[in-house]
Amino acid sequence: EEAKKLTEKIRAGLIDLNFLDVRFSMEFRRLPHYTASGFDEAEFVISTNPGEPERSLGQVASGGELSRIMLAIKSVFAEKDHIETLIFDEIDAGISGRTAQKVSEKLKLLSKSHQILCITHLAQIAAMADTHFLIEKMVDENHSETVIRPLDKSQSEQELARILGGVEITESVLENAREMKALANQKSSDSFQN
Repeated sequence: EEAKKLTEKIRAGLIDLNFLDVRFSMEFRRLPHYTASGFDEAEFVISTNPGEPERSLGQVASGGELSRIMLAIKSVFAEKDHIETLIFDEIDAGISGRTAQKVSEKLKLLSKSHQILCITHLAQIAAMADTHFLIEKMVDENHSETVIRPLDKSQSEQELARILGGVEITESVLENAREMKALANQKSSDSFQN
C-alpha cells in the first residue's frame, strides 16, 4: 500500500518534468533467504512511452530521462528525509528546451525547502539560480586548478549569454540572456508567493 502511494507521488513528479505518458511502479521479489533487509527485494520500474513495457530504472536508455527520473525521486524523498542540501551534478544531461525549463522550475520549487547546489550547462537552469557561480579549470605548465567564483548580476548575464551564444556574444544574445534572467526572476517570485 505504501509503495503505491510513493510511486504515485513520483509519477506525478515525472509528469511535472514533461513525461506525458509515464507509468511508474515498484516490483517486489521474495529472496530465497532472509537478509538484514528482510525477505523482499524491491525495484523501481518505469515505462516512458505508450505501449512500452515497464523496465528497471537501470535499463532506461536516455541519460536525460534518467536525470529527470532521479530529480522526481529525490524531490519526493526530500519531503521526508529532512536533508538540508541536495546536489544535482549535471541533472540536465540529455535535455533541452521545454524540458529544461520544467527541470529548472522543479529545482526552484524544491529550493523552497532545501538548499540546492546544481552544476549545469543549460541557460534555462542557470538563469533560475539565486546565486550563480562559475567553475573554471585553470591550467599552466605544471598543474591544473579548479576555481569557483560567485558572479554578480552583470557577470551572470554575461555567462548566460556565453552558454546561449558560444564564443561570440552579440548584443542580441546578451539581451536574450537578460530577458531569460528576468523571466526566471519573475517565475521565481510567482512560485514563492504560491
